[in-house]
Amino acid sequence: MRSTGPVAAAALVFALAACSAPVAAPTPPPPTPLTAPEGSERGEIVSSMLLGQVDIGVAYLGGTATKIVYRTTDGVTGGSTQTSGTVFVPKGSAPPGGWPIVSVGHGTTGVTDECAPSLYPNLLGSIGLVTPFLERGTVVVVTDYQGLGTPGDPAYLDPDAAAYDIIDAVRAARNVVPEVGTRWGAVGTSQGGQAVWAAAERNADYGDGLQMVGAAALSPTADLTRFFAPETEQTLSRQLLVPYLFEGLHVADPSAERSEYIRGTFADNVTALTACSDLLGFRKADAGAVIDPADAVPATEQAADRMTNWLESVALPRSRTAVPLLVLVGERDDLIDPSWTRSAVAKACDLGQDVELRSEAQQGHAELAANSIGVDWLVDRFLNVPPSSTCPR
Repeated sequence: MRSTGPVAAAALVFALAACSAPVAAPTPPPPTPLTAPEGSERGEIVSSMLLGQVDIGVAYLGGTATKIVYRTTDGVTGGSTQTSGTVFVPKGSAPPGGWPIVSVGHGTTGVTDECAPSLYPNLLGSIGLVTPFLERGTVVVVTDYQGLGTPGDPAYLDPDAAAYDIIDAVRAARNVVPEVGTRWGAVGTSQGGQAVWAAAERNADYGDGLQMVGAAALSPTADLTRFFAPETEQTLSRQLLVPYLFEGLHVADPSAERSEYIRGTFADNVTALTACSDLLGFRKADAGAVIDPADAVPATEQAADRMTNWLESVALPRSRTAVPLLVLVGERDDLIDPSWTRSAVAKACDLGQDVELRSEAQQGHAELAANSIGVDWLVDRFLNVPPSSTCPR
């Protein structure tokens, strides 16, 4: 699949709106203790429900899906919170040693509760990272992320919150499916690419009791510090990401004002651009067509510095990890500049991390063709195939 320029921007508009009929309305869980969960409290199940309506691909493979709410660590406050997700189990019996399991990080869907992927059979498009693993006899868990479908504000792009969600989703799945073993891997696209990269970094100090075999970060939002730099072209795809960046900034810094980053016709249409209830996406497409680029950049130098400082605080890498890492970039990506990701990989290499950087000349941002690359790479890690590294040594 190839999509560039206006076509890619339109694809992003519709991708953020690709909402099929939801499975069920989210049920707010009871309040959780303020202290961070420890030991067996991490991934503790608050509620679970076997879903009768599943994606056609899951049904064809004879798999099952269970909606869960589980305890995890709040990446913003350091206390306790609850996150929802979906556990998929393949047909058949677990192999000796238990099912292997993959934790999937989904790309940006929205910042309102109806955009939680667990509410939809197709996970708002992320089902394409589920069925290939089910076909290979692997349990899959897909977290919704903190604050998306559960109480609280989404901690958009917060690497700690994402890491806790990804890792504790595995623990939660093991609580629901006792036949799941301790070997696990992670794969994610865009926002999810950043999430699984962050999980790999936190694996050493937070993944105790589990054996992580690798993480595949596809078109990751690893380092966006140059997002508003003077030399950065503000493509439509980047303009459409600004409301999400503001939401992430606002959670970290509540004093930030929306009007400093979103104004004019953009502000008038921001609800349509960030919500997931407009089923066919017509309002999103219409809103995207009338955006004035000047309305989607910081209004003042102070506002620009505040946003850039926050983006620096959530950028990856932050530390070395011993976990094998695949990073894929599409050279036609007009949302995450490939040079930004290559710079992040270079920093990881400087930290002593072994990274395999894969460049796809004909791909744009988080294209479906990247999924199979990530799946195959992670399957090799489960099979103990030695990983490659493109880092200079």
